[in-house]
Amino acid sequence: MYQAERLDLIARAVRDAGRVSVRELAAQFDITTETVRRDLQMLEESGALRRVHGGAIASSRASLVERGVVERLAHRGAEKRRIAERAVLALPARFSGSVLLDAGTTTGALADPLLERIGGGRTTIVTNAVSHAAALAGREGVDLSILGGRVRSVTGAAVGIDTVRQIESLRPDIAFVGTNALSADFGLSTPDAEEAAVKRAMVASARRVIAVVDSSKLGDESLTRFARLGEIDVLVTDADPSAELSAALSDDDVEVWIA
Repeated sequence: MYQAERLDLIARAVRDAGRVSVRELAAQFDITTETVRRDLQMLEESGALRRVHGGAIASSRASLVERGVVERLAHRGAEKRRIAERAVLALPARFSGSVLLDAGTTTGALADPLLERIGGGRTTIVTNAVSHAAALAGREGVDLSILGGRVRSVTGAAVGIDTVRQIESLRPDIAFVGTNALSADFGLSTPDAEEAAVKRAMVASARRVIAVVDSSKLGDESLTRFARLGEIDVLVTDADPSAELSAALSDDDVEVWIA
């Protein structure tokens, strides 16, 4: 096989799977690991992928890549709805208590299922997301509070030291948090340091933490960690995690709910 053909196949594999390993590529093409690394170097220089320890990932999964709200709303909507419907079962029917709701499109999918779940109860919902507040404002059974701060245009989330301080003064019964990435080694992470600080405060403040994460983010790592696996109580996702991640979650006593 010519090198050009091999490079094209490697680039396709990364686009399709999101991640490839040096050893797997060496076995697949019957070449040395040194040859694979040279191929990956060429593909990275062309912008086709991003090299990481042991292999490569799609450029779209790099640590600073962050989709805007509009783009994320159109991505895996059905899976996010299933995750939301499963996640709200963490609350008893007609729940009366306090909920901290993180920014993000997966947490945003919780709005309607959450309202159905608390029907007849009286729940205080605190959020740092402008879009979540708009969806929940004036709804029956909800006492709504929105956290102040600088609103990031990419995510519509309030961030900054004032936002963090407000969260630190709270002790909600449950927090629903989202993440850009979740891995066995690095935990939960996000590209922006200010948003990570807000998420970190949410995790620390809540009596119970539910991470709602669509499966495309499992195994990924973003720039800034905001929680280790052992700091969350439940992971709700739409597909079984890898064997490595499942083992790490089990070791840290994290419940995994598949929607």
